Amino acid sequence: MISVADGGARRAALAFIFVTVLVDVLAFGVIIPVLPHLIEDFVGGDTSRAAYWVGVFGTLFAAIQFVCSPIQGALSDRYGRRPVILLSCLGLGLDFVLMALAPSLGWLLLGRVISAMTSASFTTANAYIADVTDPAQRAKSFGLVGAAFGLGFIVGPLLGGVLGEIHLRLPFWAAAALALLNFLYGWFVLPESLPRERRAPRFDWAHANPLGALRLLAHQRQVLGLAAVVFLANMAHYVYPSTFVLYADVRYGWGQKEVGYVLAAVGVLSVLVNAVLIGRLVRRIGERRALLLGLACGAAGFAVYGLAASGAWFLAGLPVSALWAIAAPATQALITRQVGAEVQGRIQGALMSLTALAGIAAPALFAGAFGWFIGPRAPLPLPGIAFLLAGALLLLAFAVAWRHARLPQPAAAPAADPA
Repeated sequence: MISVADGGARRAALAFIFVTVLVDVLAFGVIIPVLPHLIEDFVGGDTSRAAYWVGVFGTLFAAIQFVCSPIQGALSDRYGRRPVILLSCLGLGLDFVLMALAPSLGWLLLGRVISAMTSASFTTANAYIADVTDPAQRAKSFGLVGAAFGLGFIVGPLLGGVLGEIHLRLPFWAAAALALLNFLYGWFVLPESLPRERRAPRFDWAHANPLGALRLLAHQRQVLGLAAVVFLANMAHYVYPSTFVLYADVRYGWGQKEVGYVLAAVGVLSVLVNAVLIGRLVRRIGERRALLLGLACGAAGFAVYGLAASGAWFLAGLPVSALWAIAAPATQALITRQVGAEVQGRIQGALMSLTALAGIAAPALFAGAFGWFIGPRAPLPLPGIAFLLAGALLLLAFAVAWRHARLPQPAAAPAADPA
């Protein structure tokens, strides 16, 4: 097992998790430029109707994750992180094969159901990091995982855009190959991070169901405010998969290749922020201020996206929005400081349930608003409405974080015995 006292083992474990997350994000990123267009093909090329179906896909995905994520978190607390990560990678690979072969919208939807049931690697990766990293170093380590996300979104959407120009189904085959290769990598290389003596004594169904997971958060009162920040921030983040591809097409005339280039630029900026800036920034200003700065920059970036009348103005908002990436590692670091190792997996599963709960409402909100404001019955032409709504959610998250984001207080020293 891995000991945080063993620096070499810790670095190796973080490298394993970095690669695991990177390959999973590559697999997801490859299909981003093409999935909305594939849905659009299935509904006869009607963009407004496709936007609503994109919302349905996102809501169903999130609803299933809401149910399954705490189960996966509880399983990782009881049986270890490694088997849950491996199951996730295998399930995603088989899911992408199904979507590559899908003959209809219904089959494509079934593929997303399987993906939602098995996509646990990100949740379990966070618990893995908490297992192997000292509390003071967790923000930096979560930043490395954020860098894997960014790097995956450099290569993934760019590759997906290029492959999608050849054939709409080709990116799904590429995603399947990446996910299955990741499964093999994890099978032969990834070590377990949670020793048997630190595992939960039993699989707890009370905390493995989504309502039980939320009750677990309710009993961890020290993390409730931060959990609300996670909920709001993730709800805002759903604006990207819900509307970006179709929004870029309608407003700026960007096709799959252009969308891939833009998402690659987003990935480059995310890598720079996560790999270079977060560790230095947190040391200088602390996790609380880093969280607040990230949320403020995200809100400003969304405002630029929503109001940008040209593609050049949209691109000008990318560096501002990229600084939002500071917020997530800072939040995760603050949360993991508040709870013990025996519940890290369940806490991460509960947080993923919150993310999924946000995703149940968010795709319908964003895709529905976008579809309404580009449709014939729109009260005014405002295709950027979804990004403006997302910015408002981040402003609300900023207000909650201002009140609740605090480091845990050290225990008071026992009074001296007067005798």
